Amino acid sequence: MSHAIAFDTLSSMKRLKESGFTEEQAETQTRIIAELVDDRLATKQDIKDLATKEDIARLESEIRLIKWMLALVVTATVLPALKTLLG
Repeated sequence: MSHAIAFDTLSSMKRLKESGFTEEQAETQTRIIAELVDDRLATKQDIKDLATKEDIARLESEIRLIKWMLALVVTATVLPALKTLLG
């Protein structure tokens, strides 16, 4: 992953100790959480970096096609209804 996520280990340890964890338990728990944050979580930028320009161009093309298809379906549905209403 290209960008770090901030995790305050000191604050985490203090909070764990305040809630009854021993020093060793607080340190171990904080280390586990820090490793998970560093290794497993993706930032918004990480997600953005996954899409290539080709992916975006393909999606834009597919969206244009869907818009045209929707316009044709609406037209095919509305025109006969108008013809019936207007006689």
